[in-house]
Amino acid sequence: FVAVMGASGSGKSTLMNILGCLDEPDSGTYLLDGQAMGGLGRDELALIRNRRLGFVFQSFNLLARTTALENVELPLLYGPHLSMEEIKERSLAALRAVDLEPRARHYPSQLSGGQQQRVAIARSIVNDPRIILADEPTGNLDTRTSVEIMAHFQSLNDRGITIVLVTHEPDIASFARRTVVFRDGRIVEDRQIPRRRRAAEELASLPPPEEDRP
Repeated sequence: FVAVMGASGSGKSTLMNILGCLDEPDSGTYLLDGQAMGGLGRDELALIRNRRLGFVFQSFNLLARTTALENVELPLLYGPHLSMEEIKERSLAALRAVDLEPRARHYPSQLSGGQQQRVAIARSIVNDPRIILADEPTGNLDTRTSVEIMAHFQSLNDRGITIVLVTHEPDIASFARRTVVFRDGRIVEDRQIPRRRRAAEELASLPPPEEDRP
């Protein structure tokens, strides 16, 4: 679980584009699961993005006219052939993993910001990726909701999924296992976090969401 930090223009977005197989590095070699990404064709890279990588964005990037379930199903429609029943089962399982299965039939406009981000996380894990690339996933969320999202990321990381998270917030970075700081296109700091914060424990000490209050 790596938190990537740095000022605007420091190289964070370039790193994420390279890790996401959207751009090629000017020099050097990018290995994903031991396979060099350089020189692969567009179709090969698209397949790798679909099967090995998950993406989570600050603005959620959900389709407004489709339900939470249908948004999560989308990556499976472009992947290996599955029956519609298999697609539905896997998508519901992904929503269940982020505690959102009861909202499967809701549209994004019927969900809070935190719930929309959880749908985006479910969409990112539905293909069992090796890596999740999260770009400012808590940037539009309040404190409690941000901690909830970090609890889900920590749970996924504990299951063996690598998380690469871009953030400007030191508090959010402290939930990771490692912090990498960029400046002018170079890594200027790379350190382990020996005693990272545990989001699930911190949630217990925060006030409940307004909708859950008596």
